[in-house]
Amino acid sequence: MSSVHATKVLGLTSGSSLDGVNASIIVTDGVDVFERIKTFDIPYDDNLREALRHMQKNHLRMNDDEKLRIENSLTDFHIGIAREILCDYEGIDLIGFSGHIICHKPSEHILYQIGDAQKMANELKIKVVSKFRNADILAGGQGAPLSPVYHASITQNMEKPLAIVDIGGISSITFVGQNGELMAFDTGPGNAAINEWVNKHGGMYMDYNGKLGITGHINDEVLSAMMKHKYLKLLPPKATDSATFKDKLEHLEGLSLEDGCATATAYVATSILKAIDDFIPITPKQIIVCGGGAKNPTLVRFLKQRSIGMEIVTAQECDFEPLGIEAEAFGFLAVRRLQFMPTSFPFTTGASQEVIGGEIFEPKN
Repeated sequence: MSSVHATKVLGLTSGSSLDGVNASIIVTDGVDVFERIKTFDIPYDDNLREALRHMQKNHLRMNDDEKLRIENSLTDFHIGIAREILCDYEGIDLIGFSGHIICHKPSEHILYQIGDAQKMANELKIKVVSKFRNADILAGGQGAPLSPVYHASITQNMEKPLAIVDIGGISSITFVGQNGELMAFDTGPGNAAINEWVNKHGGMYMDYNGKLGITGHINDEVLSAMMKHKYLKLLPPKATDSATFKDKLEHLEGLSLEDGCATATAYVATSILKAIDDFIPITPKQIIVCGGGAKNPTLVRFLKQRSIGMEIVTAQECDFEPLGIEAEAFGFLAVRRLQFMPTSFPFTTGASQEVIGGEIFEPKN
């Protein structure tokens, strides 16, 4: 930690599953992680969660004033979190702010992301790096996933080959080969598929602790129909958003709340394992599950039951914070941006070359 480039950085992420904000403090030089200090998981208040849900579904029909109001609310929520953390933890020199994705359709070159990084820098009087995906998309990349270079750093001393599966609003995978080679892509549906079902039919924001999923029965006929989605057959590199799978969720209609939840959970698990089987060149010895999905014991159980020849473990079992890895990754990427190091690669996003992503926002009066 004697390197002059070591930086204490705060990473802030806001996932499409609409759970809330994850914040993490790490010390890194953009290559090695010297210390993972603390992770915070802050749920959205009901009004902001519903506003974001409305915006994700209706942004094409909303006027600019309404969009700006929601963006300001999201930014202020992040600023409030960051302000408290900055007061409690001294020496934080930088913030990596992921922003919140409203719509991401790489095949159509569409990325709509909200979050005012300049306002954050101005109010907190600290340098902020944000808009990490833009440069990658301009270089022909998918704009996601962006965490693989961080995953490679924190697993450098672990036995290979391995994979990290991040289950947020959608699910993504990073494969780290025997010699450290990387491959990454979005595998398909994630927590958003489960959350959408239980919100619509149970009035809940998520299947807390997987209780609904474990009491229901998987409808194999419906699951088979849901697995016939063209995205699941696309070759990597590939990325998407949760709206891609909305039409397949209609197959759940007619099932009970519990059976629909169990089937949606199995949809997430089965699509992840299919992606590994179809596209990962060598079967990983170990799959490390992180993100909100790692907190759903039913989803983890389904992964273990349906996997063959792979050890499925949660990030927590590997001494990582399941909800903190992505926030840590954006802090890591922010430091790499300051050091002019690449944040995405042809084999992680499909960009035509290595890309130094992120825009730097200096505080202004």
